[in-house]
Amino acid sequence: MSFNAPGSPPPAPPLPPQPGPAPYQVPYPVPQQGHPYPGAPFHVAPQGPRSTLRSPKGLATALTWLLGAAAAVRLFSAGVGAYEQSWLQGFAADTHFDDLELGLAPGLTILAGILQVLTVLPTVVVFIVWFHRVRTNGGIFRPDAFTLGRGWAIGAWFVPVANLFLPCRIALQTWRASTRRGPDGSDRRASAALLTSWWVVWVLAATGDRIFSRIYMEAETVDELLMAGKLGIAADLVTTVAGVLALLFVRRLTAMQNTMATEGPYARV
Repeated sequence: MSFNAPGSPPPAPPLPPQPGPAPYQVPYPVPQQGHPYPGAPFHVAPQGPRSTLRSPKGLATALTWLLGAAAAVRLFSAGVGAYEQSWLQGFAADTHFDDLELGLAPGLTILAGILQVLTVLPTVVVFIVWFHRVRTNGGIFRPDAFTLGRGWAIGAWFVPVANLFLPCRIALQTWRASTRRGPDGSDRRASAALLTSWWVVWVLAATGDRIFSRIYMEAETVDELLMAGKLGIAADLVTTVAGVLALLFVRRLTAMQNTMATEGPYARV
């Protein structure tokens, strides 16, 4: 209760709440101590470790180098395959594999295989760690955007057949969760053409690699090796393109999450 002097006008009624977008911390809870993301302009009450945003920039930088190296190795492998094709032309079509003379081409083929192992394994590990991190961040930005738990960001890659579509589904949902809303709070959809292109090319590359490996392991004559080699060159080139698209996808999604965390979920006019 308030008291006014005689004759004074009554106090003005309180202003109604003004419409507008909710502040960034709702519904994106983060711990109170420290900024969970470099430059993040918000603090709220702690909500536990599941609510902690973690920057994917360091992992994205590592992936840029690893994916670039893996793509370069695949390009080298395609060149080696082309050289091997010309080398095999010097033998009769029915020459058995065991009768081929050792030379530069087989040595380069072995070297290309070793380089692929040395680049693919660390790239896969770092990529899955990065993928899980951006999925976790996406769950903080927009929990309603996901239909699968964040553990599937790792597990989906190891389920036969399902690994051909489940990771793409998670990536699309993460992409949506990392897209800023309109200034009025309306939902917006950023084009996912880059993500879709990467996934389609990657599936083609993975399928081509498996077919090539099976045919190459069963090849016994020069004719069979030539046929397998041509498929191997095609698989190497497609995998190179997939690696470049993956690199662009990683950088783009990382940038989207950095913008979301540093500038808030609402885009400027």
